[in-house]
Amino acid sequence: MKRAILLRHGITEANRLHRYCGSTDLPLDAGALLEFRANRPAYPSPEGFRVLTSGMLRTEQTLREIYGDMDHEAAPAFREIDFGSFENHSYEELKDDPAYQVWLTGDNEENICPGGESGAQMTARVLAAWETLEEDVLLVTHGGVIAAIMAHLFPGEGKSRYQWQPKPFHGYLLTFPEGGPVYEEIP
Repeated sequence: MKRAILLRHGITEANRLHRYCGSTDLPLDAGALLEFRANRPAYPSPEGFRVLTSGMLRTEQTLREIYGDMDHEAAPAFREIDFGSFENHSYEELKDDPAYQVWLTGDNEENICPGGESGAQMTARVLAAWETLEEDVLLVTHGGVIAAIMAHLFPGEGKSRYQWQPKPFHGYLLTFPEGGPVYEEIP
């Protein structure tokens, strides 16, 4: 792989309402989509890239909004973390749940969401799939997935997973020269 485009899906209602949303298959928020269309930035050309999405509705819609209808593959290994019983709930709804408090106060990178997975499990899944990619790739995926890839590729930057997470409809353009990977933000 010489180049990669990593794009986060657009805003969903769960994003707007600050809900944990990983495995819930939600569409893009209609209002946010109208705003995006009115202020659509320029994106890198997909020419020459293998195009992948996580297969979730929000990533499929984002790909179509940015690039139109195009051939692509669904790669479920690039899905967001499964928040299990916390899925599609907000902090306010969960704050008095003892299981949620255990997850929050412990190492939530290692702690497994009840009925879901841990951040470490999601990262291992994503990086295993990432390592199989050989050609240039355009991947429309989720914030946590992108953050896991970026933290892996750029450990010397000292950024946390949350600092690597791009805003909706944003991401990174990666190149892989001999000296190591280089990135620039999109858009």
